[in-house]
Amino acid sequence: MRTLFIYPLFPKTFWSYEKILELVNRKVLLPPLGLVTVAALLPQEWDMKLVDRNVREIIEEEWNWAELVVISGMIVQKDDMQIQIAEAKRRGLPVAVGGPYASSTPDAPEIEQADFKVLDEGEITLPMFIEAIQRGDNSGRFSSEGEKPDVTATPIPRFDLLQLDAYDSMSVQFSRGCPFNCEFCDIIVLYGRKPRTKNPEQLIAELQSLYNLGWRRSIFLVDDNFIGNKRNAKLLLPQIKSWQEERGYPFSFATEASVDLADDEEMMRMMHEARFESVFLGIETPDEASLATSRKLQNTRNPLDAAVDRITANGIRVMAGFIIGFDGEKDGAGRRIVDFVTRTGIPAAMMGMLQALPNTALWHRLEKEGRLIQDKSAAKGVNQTNLLNFKPTRPIRDIANEYVDAFCALYEPNAYMDRVYSYYLKMGAPRWKGTSKLPTWTDIKALSIVVWRQGIKRDTRSRFWRYMLSMARRNPAMLEQFLVVLAHNEHFLEYRAIVQREIREQLESLPPEEPSTSRELLTA
Repeated sequence: MRTLFIYPLFPKTFWSYEKILELVNRKVLLPPLGLVTVAALLPQEWDMKLVDRNVREIIEEEWNWAELVVISGMIVQKDDMQIQIAEAKRRGLPVAVGGPYASSTPDAPEIEQADFKVLDEGEITLPMFIEAIQRGDNSGRFSSEGEKPDVTATPIPRFDLLQLDAYDSMSVQFSRGCPFNCEFCDIIVLYGRKPRTKNPEQLIAELQSLYNLGWRRSIFLVDDNFIGNKRNAKLLLPQIKSWQEERGYPFSFATEASVDLADDEEMMRMMHEARFESVFLGIETPDEASLATSRKLQNTRNPLDAAVDRITANGIRVMAGFIIGFDGEKDGAGRRIVDFVTRTGIPAAMMGMLQALPNTALWHRLEKEGRLIQDKSAAKGVNQTNLLNFKPTRPIRDIANEYVDAFCALYEPNAYMDRVYSYYLKMGAPRWKGTSKLPTWTDIKALSIVVWRQGIKRDTRSRFWRYMLSMARRNPAMLEQFLVVLAHNEHFLEYRAIVQREIREQLESLPPEEPSTSRELLTA
């Protein structure tokens, strides 16, 4: 069976990093791990090709070659998913769809043309799909009916199908599920509240597969909470450390975790020694009342400022997500987020307005209260330029204006540079020692562009050189990372304008609101 895997286009988002990727000659930040995992679960005698449309277009020869089209994607990719399904059907090709969007909204109009809906986790539903194909069925819908697979039987993803040089980082997965019960989160809807993990040998085999293919850059463990099963994470980390030591630490790692990571000194030490360089935390808001409303109680047990500082002191850079628009939220929420980020120094602070995702507890509550603006088929997913998709408890224009003001304040070039400098002064130095590597021509070119823009062209020039010299003197082990994170603002500067424009356009299309204290949206 000649199978063509298609990964739909992503819209521009906070994490798309276009300007940074241009600097290092890459196309996309991360690959479609779900599709290469599906490819490993299908019969290996099938011929397979994969096209990530974020990397390149599908060529005519690939359409003509295919006997089956397989498409997977997230809710933010649904528009292009619909286009690709329609194109495949126009050519008379059978189409199978799966992944997070299809699983959460299987009756959405974007995927209704697909012949096969392979829902939930593929370890259970792909065998049903394969049997249907072998019987000669022309359509089918396959669901796990709530059953969760044992991921210790999941094979090594088909990384060989990827155009590896197009990606800045590679993805692997250790666990699925999260033990917490945040109202707005769809992870527990898709994967459950009991974290299931691969065994350490599986994960090491995946790392070795990437190493054998020549990969030598960063790896993102896409677990939504890497420490959801702390026992198993602690069994894995020493094996990663040993594997890294034997090869001169060829990979750096990033992942996502809950804030209670800061309470586990052993876990932080083990992560650092395995070369985990960054971790994404869902901080959401410094307002305890909003955290309680959203059932994110794990963030209220200890001061969030101190948690960020403890993780940073262990040599792990904190990235964080923040949300504005919770029920009962008081005016000034955006400013309080800015103050928190400035105080802690978190370099990459993702902000968005609250979205009710299909089938989450938040969705069901708002549906019951009659406050949803969209039905499931119209939900857009988490994108930083989407207005709330429900009626909030304070004027939506106030929330949007606060959000735009806050985002622009966070990524004002001088403020960003101040924050990154203060952060890296307190960052713990690495305790691992990798093999020294000479910089590539791409590295030198990227550095030259950043130095030109931030150290000469812009009014950040005096800060840039002052901070560079100070960092070289006070925390020289972090100088390279400091420069890399300064470069990230090349993307955020452009994205500020996107945020302003797209939110302004959405506000202009809204019907009049009751009189409020909202201000005109900044257009700078």
